[in-house]
Amino acid sequence: MDRNPSPPCSDAEEEEGDAVGNTVYSKHWLFSVLTRLIEVIAPAEPAPAASPEGARTELDEEMENDICKVWDMSMDEDVALFLQEFNAPDIFMGVFAKSKCPRLTEICVGILGNMACFQDICMSISKDENLGQVLLQRLCDSDSPTLLETSRLLLTCLSQPEVANVWVERIRENPSVYDCVCFIMSSSTNVDLLVKVGEVVDKLFDLDEELMLNWIKNGTCRSVGPSVDDSPEELPDFKIVPCILEAAKQVRSDNPEGLDVYMHILQLLTTVDEGIQAIVQAPDGGKETWSLLYDLVCQELCQPDDPPIIVQEQKTVLASILSVLSAMFASQTEQEYTRMRRSKSCFFLLIRILQYMEGCGKRAVENSKESEQEETGRTDVNEEDFHLKILKDICCELLSNMLQELTKENTLEGLHQGHLNEQTCSCAFQNLLPLYFASVESFLEVLREADQTLADNLEKRFPGLKVHT
Repeated sequence: MDRNPSPPCSDAEEEEGDAVGNTVYSKHWLFSVLTRLIEVIAPAEPAPAASPEGARTELDEEMENDICKVWDMSMDEDVALFLQEFNAPDIFMGVFAKSKCPRLTEICVGILGNMACFQDICMSISKDENLGQVLLQRLCDSDSPTLLETSRLLLTCLSQPEVANVWVERIRENPSVYDCVCFIMSSSTNVDLLVKVGEVVDKLFDLDEELMLNWIKNGTCRSVGPSVDDSPEELPDFKIVPCILEAAKQVRSDNPEGLDVYMHILQLLTTVDEGIQAIVQAPDGGKETWSLLYDLVCQELCQPDDPPIIVQEQKTVLASILSVLSAMFASQTEQEYTRMRRSKSCFFLLIRILQYMEGCGKRAVENSKESEQEETGRTDVNEEDFHLKILKDICCELLSNMLQELTKENTLEGLHQGHLNEQTCSCAFQNLLPLYFASVESFLEVLREADQTLADNLEKRFPGLKVHT
């Protein structure tokens, strides 16, 4: 079934008191569907043993249509509250425990996900310890649609400040969540699932540094995880960084928002020393991480034929990627893959980003003058400026580190290719000074050996610089 059917039209108004809240949906009809659902998981008579134990079953078409209608209807708060009063979550727990039908499990988790969008119901679901444990176990399911709905439900709960800590603590106390999440990120090809799981991990790491540190250090022991036949299976010894990279490779072409999510997860890892070490002390010394990020910024993002405004659209993903590259460059400058001989394209990209940002800044000033008297949208503009400032700061930090690694050979190549000229160097100096004075001065010494005239011109434009020869 490609989509959930639309909720049914009801004649509830014809029977006084049958309508659910202020809706036109019938209480009697909802009762009947939930009652049939109970009968599905607890039939009056045992079903004939026509199939092997543990085999998956299909959902009756009529029942599937009706329960999907409930799924759609549960987006209405009155319906969600009615389902809560009817103890629907307890019924769904019975489904999770007894049903061998993946579609039914998916729908029931999806209904809970809709119900959790409402604060009071979310608090009730979250405080139910048994239900919470059962829902986390759904992350070990082998059915991708069920995993997607489970991830959506978890993200909804983690986004509610009143109950987020309950779920963080619950996840911290369940080591199997780490294994299941890593299994999904490292093996799934379902882009929608990978994006949603990535959003869950991103939210978890943002909410709780302790949990992030635990997951960084994890992978030293094996544990039980999902398998197709629901029997225990020993999972590989997962490490968080390779799993994140594998998921990022899957989503990079099909879902820019998903790529943004996974790059932000990597950036969060670099906010702690243990995270940086997990990246640069991988078996390959961090080469895979550097290669992926380097390829993204040099081959896909903010290209020379893109309009300058592109930096506005890509500011968050660029900031995340460059932040990780900066942390790696600063901590592993002795590694071959970070040396300027192989990183010069990234160096020139940084200058291009700064040039584009100057253009965006001028446009923002013009737009601000035009709408000086308008209040609408001012918050968005300020937030836009804030994100661009973050991107600029990250660019400058990485650029300053790379400036100190430039050799005469690199500089001559840049001059020959037209990447280095008075305009680009002036842009770099303008942004780096005075904070990164030492880096600029170091570069100017190298530049003097490659192009004396250009070095002299730059000194005239920036009289505070003096090169000792």
